[in-house]
Amino acid sequence: MESVLDKISRLELAHDGLSPEVIKKKNLKLGLRNRNGTGVVAGITSKGQVVGYRRDAKGNNYAIPGKLYYCGYDVEDIARNIEEQNRFGFEETIYLLLTGELPSSEDLESFSRELSARRPLPDVAKRIIRFNSENDDQMGALHAAVSVLHKFDDNPKSTDIRDVTRQCIDLIAKFPTIVAYNYSELRSDSKKSLLLVEPDENMTVAENFLYMLNGKVPEKAIAHIFDLALVLHAEHGGGNNSTFTVRTVSSSLTDTYMAICAGIASLAGHLHGGANEAVMNMMDDMKNHVRDWKDDAEINAYLEGVLDGKFNDRSSKIYGMGHAVYTKTDPREIILKQKALALAEQAGRLDEYHLYDKVGVLAAKVVKKKKGKSVCPNVDFYSGFVYDILGIPKELFTPIFAMSRVAGWSAHRIEEIIQGKLIRPSYLSSLDSTREYVPLDKR
Repeated sequence: MESVLDKISRLELAHDGLSPEVIKKKNLKLGLRNRNGTGVVAGITSKGQVVGYRRDAKGNNYAIPGKLYYCGYDVEDIARNIEEQNRFGFEETIYLLLTGELPSSEDLESFSRELSARRPLPDVAKRIIRFNSENDDQMGALHAAVSVLHKFDDNPKSTDIRDVTRQCIDLIAKFPTIVAYNYSELRSDSKKSLLLVEPDENMTVAENFLYMLNGKVPEKAIAHIFDLALVLHAEHGGGNNSTFTVRTVSSSLTDTYMAICAGIASLAGHLHGGANEAVMNMMDDMKNHVRDWKDDAEINAYLEGVLDGKFNDRSSKIYGMGHAVYTKTDPREIILKQKALALAEQAGRLDEYHLYDKVGVLAAKVVKKKKGKSVCPNVDFYSGFVYDILGIPKELFTPIFAMSRVAGWSAHRIEEIIQGKLIRPSYLSSLDSTREYVPLDKR
């Protein structure tokens, strides 16, 4: 006999689907996207600008190599300058996103001290993290911990910009501590007392996070690469799903903790922040099916099988390929690819790197052939590989994304509150007619 839960699920599948005909007939912009796949313009921001197209004299769009700007500054210039000066750049990036201005040396030093002072967690929050749950969902654990911090704020519901700024900076500072502690709980023996490594106020965000994972001060070179990854993931315009979620929730004038938790919930999705882990899983599956990593035909056959739903998770998705805006290149991927090559050479994993490189080229051709779409590798394609070489466990890939992107979320939350307009799009009905209610005794 069919259970009531099974019946409800079956009816949901029967009634909630949407056919291509309905989408076309009603001229829907499903997913807030235009027919050509570009995003519907829903707002304006000074924080991040994602560019993948230009417009010709006739008003037609044409694809260009991707560009990403933070408050008008090219992220490639930011990355190159912090590397040339052999310094850490994430703190500067946070300051830039919040204020719209590059900090002076004095302001950067003062801001970095402020972040350092706010890293420790209240003892009650630590006790909650120590609580053993029935699963090891790290994003769920991050969500729970952030929501608890609401209880330690004297004025949590304030939308005064001074209060919101304080709350955002506090969360940006505490995210690495929460993520590191959550992972320490995951890997600990429940029979033993959990040892939490306290944050070090003399380290940068990148150094401190790596230090809290195992209590060992990281090598500068490794910490610099990790810092660069944080810079590249910090912001990506207002249209990405998690940032738009934060802006939507913030537009209702809810509190900072609720809004940031909404961003965490969005980023936890497989189609958003979980993509770099999905790339690693796909590559592991590929290694089980492809015997010769240098054989283009064999790799090609596997990728076609992925699109046909025969391999990996049978989702018909080649993870790490494609983007809503970038079709030629993702500037973040280009930078991470260079780092991946350097790290692979040092770690003796060049064969793996060359496999990734081949997949990136061949997957674009397979997608073009089978779906008629132009795609390129995105930031998720190499980020997991880089983290893996750095010794960072797969469970932390998405929480690290959140640890970086909370800077962008915070900047957009503040901007949304200042702009002050409740976000409220409309939905059309999928039904062609109304229905007459039938009394319970006659059903």
